[in-house]
Amino acid sequence: MNRPDISLVIPVFNEAQNLRSLAARLASAVDACDVSYEAIFVDDGSSDDSLEILRDLCAEEPRFRALSLSRNFGKEVAIIAGLDATLGRAVVIMDADLQHPPEVIPHFIEKWREGYKNVYGQRIDRATDPKLRIAFTHVFYRLLENFGDVRLPPGAGDFRLLDRQAVDALLTMRERARFNKGLFAWIGFKSIGVPFDVEDRAGGTSKFNFVRLARFALDGLMSFSSIPLKVWTYVGLAISAFAIAMAGYYWARTMVFGVDTPGFPTLVVSIAFFSGVQLISLGVLGEYVARIFNEVKGRPLYLVAERLGENEATNGKAGD
Repeated sequence: MNRPDISLVIPVFNEAQNLRSLAARLASAVDACDVSYEAIFVDDGSSDDSLEILRDLCAEEPRFRALSLSRNFGKEVAIIAGLDATLGRAVVIMDADLQHPPEVIPHFIEKWREGYKNVYGQRIDRATDPKLRIAFTHVFYRLLENFGDVRLPPGAGDFRLLDRQAVDALLTMRERARFNKGLFAWIGFKSIGVPFDVEDRAGGTSKFNFVRLARFALDGLMSFSSIPLKVWTYVGLAISAFAIAMAGYYWARTMVFGVDTPGFPTLVVSIAFFSGVQLISLGVLGEYVARIFNEVKGRPLYLVAERLGENEATNGKAGD
């Protein structure tokens, strides 16, 4: 198979209502760019009819291929599975829910032709997100900006074009607790943003609830910052300084006024407080140890159950 100019990677999880509309808009947008392309859909353990629709689309359009993962591994891993299978000189990553408009892709390609190797879609606003999610997102990005090892461009997400050199660099990083937005920023390369309006979801519902988003944010912060570990050193120093000051205060008071009868409530509150501090610090340490444990086990990132489309035997590989 000749190397196409553009590969498209589209993770899919229960998006049966959107796939045919996406395929039509995708073909129309990319055909206008005068480039050869392939589209790789990654079914991430969908429980609806997504896989059957992908089977039909791949049979109808030879430029479409699909991977069906053996179970749900999560969007971050599904993206890597798709990147592993790409052949193009550049790769566009986008969601299947049509909130990433395919009509923006020609602008990505234009910037790529100008020499940019990391062209990211930049959300103009977050009007489609709930207010609580917007607030927590703002807090997370402020924390990562102030304490993390990378700077994320404002409004940047997974919707982007990566040059083959950037893709190959990204694929050398096989960590399990993945935060792709951070990895996209970490690899660097000549970058530029392309503003776009996020469209309303065409069909279905978002797969990210508050718990999953919170876990995702925790993965991102711990992947690119050691501040959750370091902060407990400062907390310990502050508590120790407070304890020494209180000891000095009570010693002076005892020398002046004599021995007071110890207060039982004070004792209980103090024990509970310091026990809580110790347990929280152990919990943070445990989170990092759990991530180390997952890494050293060396399991593959993903397993492919089925490949759809042309050259199935040669395209893609196991997630090592």
